[in-house]
Amino acid sequence: MSSVIGVDLGGTKVAVAPLRGREFGESLLLPTDRSGSGAVIDQLVAMVGRIREDDLAAVGIGVPSIVEFETGRVVSSVNIPLKDVALRSVLGERLGVPVYVDNDATVAALAEAHDSELRLVAHNLVMITIGTGVGGGIVLGGRIYRGATGGAGELGHTLVGLDLSGSSVPAPTGHFPEPGSLESVAAGNALDRLAARAADSASDSALGRLKAEGKPVAGAEAVQAAEDGDEAAQRIIEIWAERVGIGIANAINTFDPEEVVIGGGAARAGDRLLETAKRVALGYVVPGLGRRTSIRLAWHGVRAGVLGAALLAAHEVESGPGVPRGDGSASGRSNSSPDVPAAGGAHG
Repeated sequence: MSSVIGVDLGGTKVAVAPLRGREFGESLLLPTDRSGSGAVIDQLVAMVGRIREDDLAAVGIGVPSIVEFETGRVVSSVNIPLKDVALRSVLGERLGVPVYVDNDATVAALAEAHDSELRLVAHNLVMITIGTGVGGGIVLGGRIYRGATGGAGELGHTLVGLDLSGSSVPAPTGHFPEPGSLESVAAGNALDRLAARAADSASDSALGRLKAEGKPVAGAEAVQAAEDGDEAAQRIIEIWAERVGIGIANAINTFDPEEVVIGGGAARAGDRLLETAKRVALGYVVPGLGRRTSIRLAWHGVRAGVLGAALLAAHEVESGPGVPRGDGSASGRSNSSPDVPAAGGAHG
């Protein structure tokens, strides 16, 4: 049985890991080189080269971008310099094996639809990934929903806080994330800002003391301080979780899924994030909806993205040669199977 490699390319780190059958290997992690598209591609080639075996059949890669799945071209990208890069063909030539490119949140959703033994167990699932940005992946009827252009699942850009009290709608800035979007208020960068403000306003708090000592004060420090019992940190985690809960409510009201999954680096906040987000979400769900929806943290943790990318590659290999099709088939063959549904794109 040949091996495949999954690649999770994020705004801050790159993870690569091998998959052989249902045996998923350890991840190699490095900070993302965002100095240019060439540098990112060189990094991906080098990291795959460090773990590849002679029987490597394909590579799957999840990127925080809008992806034209049929060609593997990155249409637009916010956090990494890959806009308008034909990533599938460029990496395929460099690596000498087929490469399949999709959105990072989408492949993470693909992973989360599978249990620890990689069996498909959730047929209607929405995943919200929270890291440098906020992404989304959608599984409907056991298959990833990609949409007409490959961009379905832009949950981070749903508007959750736009001020519509004036005589006209605020003019869009043309820069994403737009003010009032879920990503602008709930991404890791937003938590960083909350932590910085808490350090300024509560000098006697754990975060305030870190700042006074010249140490980093960001989201990770806030999560740790909250776990250690610091009240100021606990409050900003609660504010952040409430914002995430509004995004979950929108997902339930739109899709009425079996599961809503919170993934990405935010999942490290654990129950402190989950319980508040659940409480707020269910308060805003239309009566009658959500009764059969479970809201949970990602089973596969921070490895959901790299596992999903590997599953994407494995599935495409099983489907046989051919160019991936946006309708979920390859060369006319169905991309669905009992264990691995078709994959699609949504922005991360």
